[in-house]
Amino acid sequence: MAWNEPGGNNNDPWKNRGGRDQGPPDLDEVFKNILNKFGKFGGGKGGSSNGKGFGLGLGLVIGLLVIVWFISGFYTIREAERGVVLRFGEFSHFVEPGLRWKPTFVDSVLPVDVQTVRSLPSSGSMLTEDENVVRVEMEVQYRILEPYKYSFSVTSPETSLSQAFDSAIRYVVGHSKMDDVLTSGREVARQNVREELQAILEPYDMGISIVDMNFKDARPPEEVKAAFDDAIAAQEDEQRFINEAEAYSREIEPRARGQVNRMAEEAQAYKEQAILQAQGEVARFEELLPQYQAAPEVTRSRIYLETLEEVYSKTSKIMVDTKGSGNMLYLPLDKILERQNSSTTPSTNRRTLEGLRNQDPVSNVGSQDNGIRSGSSRSGRN
Repeated sequence: MAWNEPGGNNNDPWKNRGGRDQGPPDLDEVFKNILNKFGKFGGGKGGSSNGKGFGLGLGLVIGLLVIVWFISGFYTIREAERGVVLRFGEFSHFVEPGLRWKPTFVDSVLPVDVQTVRSLPSSGSMLTEDENVVRVEMEVQYRILEPYKYSFSVTSPETSLSQAFDSAIRYVVGHSKMDDVLTSGREVARQNVREELQAILEPYDMGISIVDMNFKDARPPEEVKAAFDDAIAAQEDEQRFINEAEAYSREIEPRARGQVNRMAEEAQAYKEQAILQAQGEVARFEELLPQYQAAPEVTRSRIYLETLEEVYSKTSKIMVDTKGSGNMLYLPLDKILERQNSSTTPSTNRRTLEGLRNQDPVSNVGSQDNGIRSGSSRSGRN
């Protein structure tokens, strides 16, 4: 049965005797009851006993508060962090990773991660030097070097870094042409943005280090994206054709050099061959000179006849003397030529020299004279 129901004897836990509308309990009475309970632990009765109990209870409360205060001072700094200790709001010192203790309400510790590489993206539509609009997306990666400066040099380090990053990007893009930003000049733009960002952050002394700068994307507005895609594809095709041409030149150049070397070697060989042949002809004529000096007419006639023999042996025309005869001579010219081509003919000069050496000069003179007369008679008859 509830205390406020009929027949519940009005057992109000708040001791509101006389009705429910007398307000909340008296706080002084509540604290007095609590102190009386602490006083009972001290034993005794009367005024002196109440005073001792109050003092003991107060000491117990203070002791509990001291224990709680001491326990609340323990904290842990992780391996990747460094702690910035502030004593009454002023910088005191740094603490290394591990389990530490600080006096609560006196020192406050700000743990700062100094090993993790953080990233901050930035993007937006920007106007280039040639008055074109491009949308650029970049990302900066940084790491904290000095925790105190990062925490207190500026009000909001990440906001300050983001604004400085946007300013650096817009400055570099504003001083670049659109084709450079979209195609071949991305690396240059990335380096320029990094240098510009470091120059902006240097006066603030934020205690951070720029690790890397990533150029994620650069594209024209959506309205003209198709035309720019075609232009970029054409530039890529141009570069591909250039690479193919260079590959072809690297392939054909060694082959051409080989042909040049071969032709030069052939020319050198032909030169040496011609020189040796000329030297051989000179040597043969020098050997023939003593014979010519001994019998000039015979030697001249013999050389003349052998030269004519060599010349006429290479022609298909045959002169036949048919005077005084009514017969028609049939000569198989093809067989004769074939037989002449298959036979080996010694050199004229060698044959002449050997003939002069092996034959008697007098008989040679007679035979040459007869040959000359017979040749002249044939010529006369013809």
